[in-house]
This record gives sequence, structure tokens and C-alpha cells, in this order.
Amino acid sequence: MEVRNAMSENGSGSIAALLGRKVGMTRVYDDKGTAVPVTVVQAGPCIVTQVKTADGKDGYNAIQLGFEEIKERRSTKPLVGHCQKTGQTSPKRHFKEVRLKDKPTLVAGATVDVGIFELIKYVDVMGTSKGKGMQGVMKRWNFGGQPGSHGTERKHRSPGGIGGGQGTRGHGRAIRLGKKMAGHLGDEQVTAKNLAVVGVDKEKHLILVKGTVPGANGGLVFVRQAKTILENIRGQETKKAETSNKKKK
Repeated sequence: MEVRNAMSENGSGSIAALLGRKVGMTRVYDDKGTAVPVTVVQAGPCIVTQVKTADGKDGYNAIQLGFEEIKERRSTKPLVGHCQKTGQTSPKRHFKEVRLKDKPTLVAGATVDVGIFELIKYVDVMGTSKGKGMQGVMKRWNFGGQPGSHGTERKHRSPGGIGGGQGTRGHGRAIRLGKKMAGHLGDEQVTAKNLAVVGVDKEKHLILVKGTVPGANGGLVFVRQAKTILENIRGQETKKAETSNKKKK
């Protein structure tokens, strides 16, 4: 698998990534006429607002991406000055640092767009899930609830007994840590892994990924090259090289 990466000198160990907005869901048809559900993400363009190198004062390789322009009066003076160092006159609304194993080749002020995903087949998408407020155990943890008859009255959706005298050994009869109970649901960071890239539109800065993406329409998302798939491919390449070396011996 050929991986295009415009962020580092060496493609191994580096991740192509962009900040964007979830537009919504639709469907496209493949060559066989099969409907494929896809999520449309407007990714970038992002500005490189900072470059960090292992041999510099930071001690590690990374680039910082800035996304969405914002008026100076709606930002802070430190962020305005931080963005002006790159040659960009307007500050950005969102920032995200991307760690790299190799030394970055991009310089501060460079623009990164969806073109980096043209040769990438799978991506991970990180977003904030929809908040559902305080919910009971049936919705939050998929509990079955109490029986619909046999004396149950006005507590069909209750969790039932939560103590039972078991507790945590050595700490009295307190409820065990991690007990599944009612509480806040949603509004947390979720990562959808290994989503297939269906298409890329460089003119409109759109990327189509198969399946669902966490968050509501218009929510901020972070799209990166799939780490799991990439690591599996590297592992297979290493095994193939070792096998070929053994055969030669």
C-alpha cells in the first residue's frame, strides 16, 4: 500500500491528518450499483501554525494545525501573535498537534488540504458524540429493566439492587467502583476507526468516508490516517522481509 504523506521526510511512522467539520450523511453508488452510506466531512484547508523537531527545544517531532479563521477581537492576543509568526494575518479558531516519528518537512505557514488523503484507503475520525443528558440504566447500559408483572409497580426501568453487601474487599460495604448506574450519557470524545475513504473532492475540500462519524452535523472532527491498518501493513511487510531472508539463507 502506497501512503502519501506531505508532513514528514519519511512516510514510515507518520500520520496524515486534518481538522474539519462534519457536513452530514448521504449515499453514493459504486461500479456495481450498490448504495454505499457515506459521511461527508469538510476537511481543511489547515495552516501549519507551528513546527516542532526532536533536535530543537521541544524535543519531539510534531506539527500544529490551525483551522477556521476568526476575527482578532474574538481571539486572544497570545494566539494572535502566535499565528502572526507564520505570516498569516488572521488567527485560527481551532488548533491540533500531530505527532510525527520523523522530522517534518512542512514549514510554518504552509497549507495542508484533503489532497493528502487521495492515496490513503482508511482513516480514523475523532469527534464529540451527541450529548444525551442524564439517562437511566436501560438507555445508558442497555439493562433489561424489571419484570412487567409479578408485583413490579412504578419501577419497571429501575436498576434493581446495587449493594448486595458484597462491596469492595477490604474497604467495607461501599459500592464497587465502576458500577453501572444512571448518569451522564454522551458528549465525550469518540474515535471511529478504520473507515474506508470512498472519495476526495479537492475543489470543495470534501472527503467521503464509509459509515458514520461521531457528533452532530456541523461538529468539529479530526481526520487522520488509520493507525491500526497502517501498523498491520507494516507488520506484514516486516514478516515478508524476514521470510524472504530466511529463504535466501
